[in-house]
Amino acid sequence: MKLIKAIALATILAAGSAQAVAAQTSGTGRLVEHEVTSPPIGHVQFCRMFADDCRLSGKGIATVELTARAWADLVEVNDAVNEQVSPITDLELYGVAEHWTYPANQGDCEDYVLLKRKRLIERGWPANSVLITVVRDQYGDGHAVLTVVTSAGDLVLDNQDAEIRFWSETPYRYLKRQSHRDATRWVSLQDDRRLTPPLVAATPR
Repeated sequence: MKLIKAIALATILAAGSAQAVAAQTSGTGRLVEHEVTSPPIGHVQFCRMFADDCRLSGKGIATVELTARAWADLVEVNDAVNEQVSPITDLELYGVAEHWTYPANQGDCEDYVLLKRKRLIERGWPANSVLITVVRDQYGDGHAVLTVVTSAGDLVLDNQDAEIRFWSETPYRYLKRQSHRDATRWVSLQDDRRLTPPLVAATPR
């Protein structure tokens, strides 16, 4: 397992070096933020309940050096939360369309994200380097992931994918994420990649 993790880190770092070069012209290594936009209503309600977790993040975006220790943090937190929490919709669990909170053993996609973010911050990661992000998935549905700003590029922690990937290697359309300056504010994202048309789900998701 340690060997597999080491190989994965080496692959990410090598790809990150290539992305750093590509980013000079195409911006693929980092997500590009634009103007302030509306936050998800679920996050607004979450911040009312957990005000301490929605404080100002910092003046600028924090870039974490992707060392072996940092990579281990990402893998351990991503694996642990994905194993701990079973997917269920807010409507099934709470009887409402949107309810963002820290999950115990069941939760919707944003609940995975909230818990992963919390655990990384507890390990010393800057709050303005781990950002809740809203995307459109390959089925055309809304989905939430955690984007992590590292020296290799923006990485994605996702409850629908056991692997940690660069944002540009996922099948999602990136819409908006938390501002790195203020955790209660959100900014729109630029995503000009050519993606395949939305798939039709064969079974309910």
